Amino acid sequence: MMTHGCLSRLSGALGVCVFVAIIRPAEAGPRAVVELFTSQGCSSCPAADKILGDLSRDPSIVALSMPIDYWDYLGWKDTLADNRFTARQKAYSQMRGDRDVYTPQVIVNGSAHVIGSDRAAIDNAVRDTKKNDDVMSVPVSMAVSGRQLNVSVASASANHPSDHGEVWICAISKAVPIAIGRGENGGREVTYHNVVRSWLKVGDWTGKAGTWAVPMENIAQDGVDAAVVYVQDGNRDRPGPMLGAAYTSLH
Repeated sequence: MMTHGCLSRLSGALGVCVFVAIIRPAEAGPRAVVELFTSQGCSSCPAADKILGDLSRDPSIVALSMPIDYWDYLGWKDTLADNRFTARQKAYSQMRGDRDVYTPQVIVNGSAHVIGSDRAAIDNAVRDTKKNDDVMSVPVSMAVSGRQLNVSVASASANHPSDHGEVWICAISKAVPIAIGRGENGGREVTYHNVVRSWLKVGDWTGKAGTWAVPMENIAQDGVDAAVVYVQDGNRDRPGPMLGAAYTSLH
């Protein structure tokens, strides 16, 4: 285990999602989903949190912050952490066959992992993972109709052999400032970007075009001002490559 003062290193589905607004699908889908596993108790994480904020402003990137809980014992309990994020990070490691679970860690398109504070490595991973023809190859869109959120996933194309995946939707808080009282970041205020607040599996994709309707009363919660839907190969316990995703601001 590396010390948490540099890289903090150790040895998924969530609840619910989104809000109401008219959602206009983008003309072209994003090229990458970037997941940052971070912690308020990790001294090397604020630099990565800032990079994720920069990425969150790039329309070609779906950037997600997933705060973990395994450093809570160090003197400060992360106020945004969820043990399901920890389980997701470990599931990625198990799929890769390594023990590389650390903070700040970025997973790009469900496959490559890099240090979250290394912007060049993130950019390289986005480029490299796109060499897989299936990665981010499935068009995905969202729209609100009355009191429900409609999710649409296109069919697989003849050039892309993937024909299965899970469809997940996330409720997002675009910017959450946190005053950290103790621990390695004690006395600092850090803003966390695109924080996943809840997580809901809405269905299975079988390679054919599909639509799902999610009632708003099942997904709305305070502080949520954006939504993400993604299609991922594998399942919650064995996550694979990202096949498609969409992001929308709700306010």
